[in-house]
Amino acid sequence: MTTDGAAEALDRHVRQFFAGHSVGTADYDLGDGRRGMARDLRILEVGPGPRGNLWTYVTIGCWARARHQGHGLEFVMTAPVSDPRFADVLAMTAFYHCGPEPHLLDLGHSLPMGEPWTPGSTCEYLLVSLPYLHGPALERCALPDGHARLLWLLPVTASEIAFRRRHGTEALEQLLDEAEIDPVDPRRPAVV
Repeated sequence: MTTDGAAEALDRHVRQFFAGHSVGTADYDLGDGRRGMARDLRILEVGPGPRGNLWTYVTIGCWARARHQGHGLEFVMTAPVSDPRFADVLAMTAFYHCGPEPHLLDLGHSLPMGEPWTPGSTCEYLLVSLPYLHGPALERCALPDGHARLLWLLPVTASEIAFRRRHGTEALEQLLDEAEIDPVDPRRPAVV
């Protein structure tokens, strides 16, 4: 499958899943003149609609740069408001995952953002997780020569990452679930 064909299939998948929502392309800034290194990357911005009142950002282009035998990842972030900051965070993650010196991410991995998710937030890390807010219908996008898996970037705190390193991702996700966190609340308290 061509890179363009995969991008079209992914775009169609996201638009079909979020039928009834506005879907556009968000601008992003990688800083330091790195934008050209991600020229095939697009970030879709999905507005509120029938599936919920949140904003969702989705990468299109990671699959093509870091696929293995037709299988690869794209990333999803859900946010309480529309803000270019979220597209920038997704672009940074994509660059980290499939840039010139890739650090291939997968389910259960984490990465630091280098600053709070939003001003005043204690969440400074991203946990690569299943897209629990959207379900398995968004997670898998069939492609003629494989599939793309769309994984969720959940903002978490440094103490939660430390807990995950000691006890595992499943133990952290269980704590987050038991605490009934609002995963899009930038000011939510840490669960550990």
